[in-house]
Amino acid sequence: MAQKKASLACSECGNRNYQMIPTQSGQTTRLEIKKFCKNCNKHTIHKETK
Repeated sequence: MAQKKASLACSECGNRNYQMIPTQSGQTTRLEIKKFCKNCNKHTIHKETK
């Protein structure tokens, strides 16, 4: 069975830089992490997308 993947998109430029496997704990809110964006060349908030 294939696992579901979610991408993390930069909140400023919208580029999807990172991929992750979401947890199945009944989480209703989307993950927000401050990570480095190579297009913006700075640390920005990345939000979970499908």
